[in-house]
Amino acid sequence: MKYFLLFLLFVTNNIFSQQEKLDSLFNAQKHFSGVVLIAENGKPIYQKAFGYREFVDQIPLQTSDIFELASVSKQFTAMIIMMLKEKGLLNYDDSVSKYLQIPYKGMTIRNLLTHTSGLPDYQDIMDKYWDKSKVAGNSDCIEYLNKYAPPKHFEPGEKYEYSNTGYMLLGSIAEKASGKDFIDLCRNWIFRKLKMKSTDIRTLEEKKATRNFAIGHIYVEERNKWVRADSFPSSNYTIWLGNRKGPGRVSSTASDLLKWDQALYTEKLIKQSTLQEAFTPMKLNDGTISNYGFGWEIKNDPSFGKIVQHDGDNPGYKTQIIRYIDKKKTMILLNNNASKDFGLILKRLEEIIK
Repeated sequence: MKYFLLFLLFVTNNIFSQQEKLDSLFNAQKHFSGVVLIAENGKPIYQKAFGYREFVDQIPLQTSDIFELASVSKQFTAMIIMMLKEKGLLNYDDSVSKYLQIPYKGMTIRNLLTHTSGLPDYQDIMDKYWDKSKVAGNSDCIEYLNKYAPPKHFEPGEKYEYSNTGYMLLGSIAEKASGKDFIDLCRNWIFRKLKMKSTDIRTLEEKKATRNFAIGHIYVEERNKWVRADSFPSSNYTIWLGNRKGPGRVSSTASDLLKWDQALYTEKLIKQSTLQEAFTPMKLNDGTISNYGFGWEIKNDPSFGKIVQHDGDNPGYKTQIIRYIDKKKTMILLNNNASKDFGLILKRLEEIIK
């Protein structure tokens, strides 16, 4: 009993020491706006909000506020594909052309999942040719890829190159294989199943109607103020590409992302044997390894062991989820003013929680 109490005291003191260091870190970040959640064994040991949901009226952020996740969304797209695989509705090594008509041959679903397809950027084509008074979805993007057929960057499996086009196509493949709308798949198979009540793929109108939606902001030096990111022309693509599915558009809270994180230690969605393939690096044609699985970046760290993570970057937003699998730790950072110190903050956070 004596040794147990001493151990309990040590753990408690260590947690308080971490919290003090974390408070000190964020208090020193005068311009950081966002929510941070750090958990051990599924329990938050640090969860706080800093900054503003909306800067003009200085509405303080709450830990329950909803953020645009940007490319953190890709792990949900990959999960839908894995669920379809378990249901026998597709295989990772199926040719993409089995499901979609595209002007590129020889690439598989596995190539799309691991960013090894060599596909050109659909957004570049849409930016050049699309009538921006209309809102494009996946079928429009695929039509324009066929119409203008920009050359692929390399042969499938030759190397890793991050591709939003690949994940847009995965959204459409999921619809073709299941006969269901991709958004409905995400809602019914993942979000509702895990009781992620604040998580959804929302339209711009739905975001505007959501009271606790954290608005993305960008600092304008000439005006010495934070300005809503959606007021800049560079953000317009989020409007005229507003119906795309697969590469982004999921919005969520830190607490919901922790539910997602914890579900990945179970078999609520898929078998662990299926999930492990998502956390396995892709082997390229020449035998070298690309450290990206199915919707997750993968690395091994001397202090933390196996880590799977993903970041997101949209106008005014930076997001990150890091899962320290061997240590059963989780770090979630959601930022709504595109902090230039985001990378440094992440690095410092890791130093504190080691």
